[in-house]
Amino acid sequence: MGKGNGIDRRRLLTAGLAAGGAALAPRAVAGEGDPAILEVQDWTRYLGDGVQARPYGVPSEFEAHVVRRDVEWLTAATESSVNFTPIHELDGIITPNGLCFERHHAGIAEIDPADHRLMINGLVDQPLVFTMEDLKRLPRENRVYFLECAANSGMEWRGSQLNGAQYTHGMVHCVMYTGVPLRTILGEAGIKASGKWVLAEGADASVMTRSIPIEKAVDDCLVAFMMNGEALRPEQGYPLRLVVPGWEGNMWVKWLRRIEVGDLPWHQREETSKYTDLLPNGKARRFTWVMDVKSVITSPSPQMPISHGPGPLVISGLAWSGNGRITRVDVSLDGGRNWRRARIDGPSLPKALHRFYLDIDWDGRDLLLQSRAIDEDGFVQPSKEELRAVRGENSIYHNNGIQTWHVKPDGSSENVEVS
Repeated sequence: MGKGNGIDRRRLLTAGLAAGGAALAPRAVAGEGDPAILEVQDWTRYLGDGVQARPYGVPSEFEAHVVRRDVEWLTAATESSVNFTPIHELDGIITPNGLCFERHHAGIAEIDPADHRLMINGLVDQPLVFTMEDLKRLPRENRVYFLECAANSGMEWRGSQLNGAQYTHGMVHCVMYTGVPLRTILGEAGIKASGKWVLAEGADASVMTRSIPIEKAVDDCLVAFMMNGEALRPEQGYPLRLVVPGWEGNMWVKWLRRIEVGDLPWHQREETSKYTDLLPNGKARRFTWVMDVKSVITSPSPQMPISHGPGPLVISGLAWSGNGRITRVDVSLDGGRNWRRARIDGPSLPKALHRFYLDIDWDGRDLLLQSRAIDEDGFVQPSKEELRAVRGENSIYHNNGIQTWHVKPDGSSENVEVS
């Protein structure tokens, strides 16, 4: 059975492994008595739960550590705080709904969809009010986008702070949204010629409001009611949220209740005293909406140490850009002295996460791991030094600088900076 049509299958498999890197040595052979393979395990002895034991599926109990986490000292109260996606534990580009990071300004609004309304008013021909049923009768679209908080990596502006990709870069997720294009809804009301901006308003206790140029509103914005095929989660804006592809997450107003059309921006709190970039001269950059090209290695990383010792190693990470697709990701093993081109695998969609891999044979020595992404508009992810040279150290938002992990001979990793 080992040979067929003149081909030695065992030799072919061995050759294939060698071509992709060092062949993996088996941890044990049967003669050495590995009990995990030689002994009958409990799960083969007894019947398991039936089909209705878990009417809404949950992860395995052995994956209970894969959860969102917060930093307790970051804010005074959890109602206006953030938790982080465990990006180090995930693969591919789609984030499971239960792991998408949360950012609230007044806690989660629990809204009965039967009582929820979306108002369109301002510089329109006909002010309108939509029920959820009304919205679901309009033509809908499915789009995959990343959502990143403008403060993602904000703690790292002045130096290495948080020890883990979940905490340094975990205010990002990527899902498939289902919803109605905002241009369709605005078209129902009719935009007056003087209408140049829209104001999106949320129904939570913070009454989140953001100004958006009309060009963006009628380009690719969605009014979404589903994510990854199911209804939005309450913490993600159920029953209705705005999707503003490629732009900072604060503009993706959750629990969306009103869209007003105006002729000028409203200059609300979240676009004046907050979500602006303080420069070295004391002035603040405003309306910096686009989330620039960015990447991070998620494994190995401080929360994902190398456990198997020297040998074949898969370096994995995420890259994204608010400008569109990622066309290239380079990885450095020596703190940016030399770069190797990584392999982007899976769908390459505009304004979505991209998964990259670099397969190496680790010799057990120290590594200074970095990744550098390039998008289809030609923007190259900068180093932290390059970013600070332009914007100083007083900022919080829009930190897309290159991240460094120091991987030690014992496989552990630490958040560091190199210069």
